[in-house]
Amino acid sequence: MTSLQRTWQRARRRRASITLLLGLPWAMAATALALRLAGFDAACMVAMLALLACAGVAVARARQMDPRWLQRQLDGSGRSEDSADLLFADVARLNPLQQRQRAHVLATLERTMPDLRPRWPRVALALCWAGGLAIALLALGWPRSTGMPAGSSATATAPTAAAGPLQLQSTRLQIDAPAYTGPATRTQNALDAKVAADSRLSWSLRFDRAPSSAWLQFHDGRRLPLREHDGHWQAQDVARTPVLYRVVSEPALASTRLYRLDVVADRAPSVRVLEPAASLVLGTPGQRQWTLRFEASDDYGVAAQAKLSITTTQGSGENITFVQRSVTLTGSGEPTTRRFAHTLDLAALGAQPGNDVIAQLEVRDNHAPSAQTGRSSSVILRLPTTEVALGAELEGRIKKTLPAYFRSQRQIIIDAEALIRQRRSLAADDFIKRSDAIGVDQRILRLRYGQFLGEESEGAPQPPPTSDLPTSDTPAADSHEHDDEHQHAQDDGHDAHGHDHGGTGGNAGTPPVFGSATDVLSEYGHTHDHAEAATLLDPQTRATLKAALDQMWSAEGELRQGRPEQALPFAHKALGFIKQVQQAERIYLARVGPELPPIDEGRRLGGDRTGLASRELPLAARTAPDPAIVEAWQQLGDGDGTPDLDALAGWQQRHAAFLPDALDLAAAIEQLRIEPDCSDCRQRLRAQLWRALQRPLPQVMRRTATDAMGQRYLDALEAQP
Repeated sequence: MTSLQRTWQRARRRRASITLLLGLPWAMAATALALRLAGFDAACMVAMLALLACAGVAVARARQMDPRWLQRQLDGSGRSEDSADLLFADVARLNPLQQRQRAHVLATLERTMPDLRPRWPRVALALCWAGGLAIALLALGWPRSTGMPAGSSATATAPTAAAGPLQLQSTRLQIDAPAYTGPATRTQNALDAKVAADSRLSWSLRFDRAPSSAWLQFHDGRRLPLREHDGHWQAQDVARTPVLYRVVSEPALASTRLYRLDVVADRAPSVRVLEPAASLVLGTPGQRQWTLRFEASDDYGVAAQAKLSITTTQGSGENITFVQRSVTLTGSGEPTTRRFAHTLDLAALGAQPGNDVIAQLEVRDNHAPSAQTGRSSSVILRLPTTEVALGAELEGRIKKTLPAYFRSQRQIIIDAEALIRQRRSLAADDFIKRSDAIGVDQRILRLRYGQFLGEESEGAPQPPPTSDLPTSDTPAADSHEHDDEHQHAQDDGHDAHGHDHGGTGGNAGTPPVFGSATDVLSEYGHTHDHAEAATLLDPQTRATLKAALDQMWSAEGELRQGRPEQALPFAHKALGFIKQVQQAERIYLARVGPELPPIDEGRRLGGDRTGLASRELPLAARTAPDPAIVEAWQQLGDGDGTPDLDALAGWQQRHAAFLPDALDLAAAIEQLRIEPDCSDCRQRLRAQLWRALQRPLPQVMRRTATDAMGQRYLDALEAQP
């Protein structure tokens, strides 16, 4: 079957080749006719469609030579003995006699395989190629009709005048972008384009007949001549600014339209700080390193090398000195998006506590001939001084200790629940005594919480040092000692704050000094520095803590009366409020005075005010709209004439930098210049002028006129004496 398959495939390829050779000359003739009649673009389209049609017909004709066709050919040759169908049947389904016959036919075909390829149709091929070449030559070489009568040669300009306006047959624009942009040269048929700045543009135009002259007319008045070369009119230019242009020739073109050339300027690279997340970072005591990460992006590419500028400040106040260094970094990633990372060694930079380390990354792009630069925002690492570090450490201690101080409420709940479980095994008097002892613990805890609200309730005892505050591990039985201390303090005439409210305590032996603020305060009052300086709570936290104190008061009352079951709900609510207080933010304010650096008198100003003047800036008058533009806008709306388009074009060029879209306005002006009677063009230009006019400043709205009832009310007010 292998030799049979090869013979079959050769036959199919032969038929496909014959079909292609028969169709190619007619495709060539159709392309030549399209080029002559419709131009280069149409000719390309016709050639592509003709080739596709030839290929499709060739494949279809080759597929007609299927297995049934092969079977007929083998039976017709006589070598298969009318048994060619056995070659394509399933061997497993054949009986022994059919299998033997199949093997016999295969052996015969192996010895003498017939040539199944169709013969070359030489006559048909010759006729097709002769006809196709003749049509193509006639289409391309036949002289164009001038419309001049035979034998007339009176004037030389008559043929040109009778030929009518020119037609553009084909257009081609080649764009050579700068090397730093990356993309290679591209060619397009459309004359509208969006190109990179400094791209080299090459136009190639073909007319239906040779004009006497042709050029590209730009909206700013510039002309670019087109020069003829081998039937193509060519010109070159460099794209620097966005422009509008049109093709102009002598004689004039049948249709003239505007083409837009947008120029995209290369933007400077942008740098984003990835780490740290904030621009100001507060260092930690003993910090030795600082990690920086940046990401730079550019539309065409970022240079692989970047410069990291590092500035270290030393000193404070007016005695600050700056030390600047720079480090070269190598980026990673794609050229358009590179990442730079560096870890600063603070010891190598000489950064000490109280200094600032400022870092900024500067990158460059691949713009030629001079690269553009981009800088990141500055990031600052502020190393804390010793005083700030001690203050932060003290604040941390307060935040770590207060939650442990607040956790004793849970111990009161645990003791109350244990007492309830032991009710049956205790005598009634012992049960009441133990419940009263837990109530005393609840009272002491409530008074200690009250100190953080600046309260002095019921002669609360002095809070112990932070290390002695009760926690969940502190036995609740110690509360009796505090209660006893409270009783002794009251007997001695002192309150819970250690102040003497009686007539015999304190500094009784030292008489007060008249006019001394300290003695007046010690005699008639006392301070609360502990409650004020320890923690400042926001109003919401204070309200939550006050609710916890109210629940403690209710729990204390039930416990002192021997009813721990009724006290538990209040105690649980108090614990819930305390947990909310634990999660609240507390701010510690250290009562220290400002430590200002010494003033360097040598650097102070001398006080000479000669030549100083007022710094008030005069108000600049707002520029009124150009009256000519306003008049042109009104003329376009009234329809009583066409404004001066040359003056409008000049105004557009002078104010191009301030217009929303200068090219749209220029396009509207040029379109109206081409079609003066076009009403849609007038409205389009009027809309563009409205966008170009300055908006009036918002004014104060006038009051609406009063109605009859309001006027009567105003009259009644004026009539009153």
